[in-house]
Amino acid sequence: MDKLNVINALDALAQESRLDIFRLLVEKGPEGYAVGLIGEKLGLPHATLSFHLDKLRQAGLIENQKQGRATIYTANYDVLVGSIRYLTDNCCKESDMDCRIEIKQKKECC
Repeated sequence: MDKLNVINALDALAQESRLDIFRLLVEKGPEGYAVGLIGEKLGLPHATLSFHLDKLRQAGLIENQKQGRATIYTANYDVLVGSIRYLTDNCCKESDMDCRIEIKQKKECC
């Protein structure tokens, strides 16, 4: 994960609706949610939801795939974990304290 990717991910999450969408998808797990259900659960109109989903997708935080006529969105755990690793890799490196965080990466879900 490079600095620019982390900046894009953090920028995408630095907005209330996008953070809510991402948390909802993380909580749901690998099966994800259809667009309409995300909008229902969060009370977001379609145009607003589409804008926020696109911003999260561009940052690599979510992925989408067609299932019939529905578009299903899922959280991209690799980007989430990669961003956290980037932020914590050098934790306390100039200290005697070992404060590194062990992050287990799972392919199906965090």
